[in-house]
Amino acid sequence: MKLATVRTDTGLRTVRVEDDGYVDLGPGDLGGFLSHADWRARAAKAQGPRVSVVSRSQLAPVIPNPGKIVCVGLNYRTHITEMGRDLPEFPTLFAKYPEALIGPNDPLTLPEESDAVDWEAELVVVVGQRVRRADRAAAEAAIAGYTILNDVTLRDWQFRTREWLQGKTWEATTPLGPYLVTPDELAPDAEISCTIDDEVVQKSNIGDLLFDAADLVSYISTILTLNPGDLIATGTTGGVGHARKPPRYLQGGETVVTRIDGIGELVTPVLRSEPS
Repeated sequence: MKLATVRTDTGLRTVRVEDDGYVDLGPGDLGGFLSHADWRARAAKAQGPRVSVVSRSQLAPVIPNPGKIVCVGLNYRTHITEMGRDLPEFPTLFAKYPEALIGPNDPLTLPEESDAVDWEAELVVVVGQRVRRADRAAAEAAIAGYTILNDVTLRDWQFRTREWLQGKTWEATTPLGPYLVTPDELAPDAEISCTIDDEVVQKSNIGDLLFDAADLVSYISTILTLNPGDLIATGTTGGVGHARKPPRYLQGGETVVTRIDGIGELVTPVLRSEPS
């Protein structure tokens, strides 16, 4: 099952995605819909009217206003190696805030304050039920599904200090979506990739994750309660621009496509900012 949040003339609506269109699940976004204990049954049984979507720009961030966005750094073996790090014993965590999110087909305007904007294709875990101190079985049961995020990063700001936050949560820089897919629809070795103007810059599969989805839900829920609609960005694979010699960054005028088989793709036109 695939679910999404769409923009309409009357506000956001939650939909079930079918081959021939979008089945209306009601007003509000998918994050709110997941707060219903019976959301799976509601979504599966709905026979409501179709929502008219005439443009890809109508797709909103699949969870537009999550309570938490917990991100994991250094979680693909290939990326850890290219960054010259040892495999970590525990997940490396940092936060991102909802203001950073944009839709799966929205343009990314490069911040004028940086000339080192990088790409990071990521699988995202969407939490579907309240959970604290979860063992593996409880962690798996708490996963509503998966989506895609590109953790666009301002490397010059990220490495101003030893803490990464300031380069990771710049406003309106993080495409999210296009859909939530339930766990049964995602293969454990699904391919993940990022292309820039049809050039493949990242390509791996989610089986290369050091800490998998259940590991992360269990670990993070030990620290604090996870609630429906919370997001866990699981880290990126090898191929980021910062690790290249010489480094390569987005300049504006490109189109970045972030794809995971079984979920879909983010199509992100990159625009230059106008100096203020």
